[in-house]
Amino acid sequence: MTVVDHSTSHGDAKIVLEKAVIKSWKTPITFGVVTVLSFLVFVVFSRPGVSQFRLTAEANLIQLPVIDLPTTATCIVITILMAVLTVWAFFIARSGRKVSLWIVALFGFLFLVAFLTWAGAGSSIPVYGLLLGTVALSAPLIFGAMGGVISERSGVVNIAIEGQMLAGAFVSAMIASITRSPFLGLIGAMVAGMLVSFVLAAFAIKYLVDQIIVGVVLNVLVTGLTSFFYSTVLTANPQLLNSPPRFDRLPIPVLSEIPIIGPLLFQQTIIIYIMYVTVAAIWYGLYRTRWGLRVRAVGEHPQAADTVGIKVGVTRFWNVSLAGAVAGLGGAYFTLGSVGAFNKEMTAGAGFIALAAVIFGQWDPIKATLAALLFGFATNLQNVLGIIGSPVPSEFMLMLPYIVTILAVAGFVGKSRAPAADGKPYIK
Repeated sequence: MTVVDHSTSHGDAKIVLEKAVIKSWKTPITFGVVTVLSFLVFVVFSRPGVSQFRLTAEANLIQLPVIDLPTTATCIVITILMAVLTVWAFFIARSGRKVSLWIVALFGFLFLVAFLTWAGAGSSIPVYGLLLGTVALSAPLIFGAMGGVISERSGVVNIAIEGQMLAGAFVSAMIASITRSPFLGLIGAMVAGMLVSFVLAAFAIKYLVDQIIVGVVLNVLVTGLTSFFYSTVLTANPQLLNSPPRFDRLPIPVLSEIPIIGPLLFQQTIIIYIMYVTVAAIWYGLYRTRWGLRVRAVGEHPQAADTVGIKVGVTRFWNVSLAGAVAGLGGAYFTLGSVGAFNKEMTAGAGFIALAAVIFGQWDPIKATLAALLFGFATNLQNVLGIIGSPVPSEFMLMLPYIVTILAVAGFVGKSRAPAADGKPYIK
């Protein structure tokens, strides 16, 4: 903000406020770094051959043709296009405007195509498998992220997503194994996640204990308890207690035969369909219902909410509990939709990745879902590259999901603002 003082003929001071133009160079600098690295890897160290992109599986009713791309020529053309977008982004930033999201998405897509073309030189890349694996690996992250959005929108930092998911995975495996009903396992997972949230809510809201400390302690507690019971109970009789039935795929007629989109969206298990409904319901609930208005009110300005008659403590308590139930569904996916049995610490930090997706997605359900899908895509990409025999070192492939997340958060997201009262206890 610039203040300019002009004196008039009458000696009165006239103050004119001029709004300063803030220029953000984060996105164009990131574009430039990625473009230079792309030139060095994809052009200087180019690989001869032809890269094949298979868009549909052989079992699909409708087949799409295989796309053959000459590796070197394709990488050169895409690198040039990336350089053009980089220059464009610099001009946009120089004028004080924000680089549009579609430009960032286009740049990311071009880099991805160049990388796959270079890595798959002389090989066939199963694009359909890459996308299917993305949805499967992202499902628990999306459930965890939705739990994080609900909790933090109400003003409670949910570090305990990892513990809620792990508890859901353990309980769902036991209940589904004993009853032979995966649906009862889902219900048990929700109850388990809710019980973990009860503890978080009680200490954070009632006793005003630091929310970060409570969440970390809960994660350690649940990890220890599930590991102990796994070693002493589940392994003693795995056929009875740790062999849950998994959900079968339920293809939707006609829609499941659409190329690419059909198998990706309409040939999934019941948990994935529940995930679609959950994301849509949370988005609609937060922005279109009285419940959502109350949640956002106690997360932004609890004193004002209290003034108009909203019970801040009660609202936060039940929404943190709801968040735990949703995160518990993410844990159930590991045992009832993916692995088919419970293992020690099987969530492997997925709760923390889900929390990162919440921040990456700016506490919005749709954006958090997209962030979780990005991480799931990067995780599955390392598997696909290993299958096709990519020259990328295995150590780099293990780092790939985290590198993608860091680049996205540091270079493309911009400033994120949490709910104003997030993590702050309310004392009436």
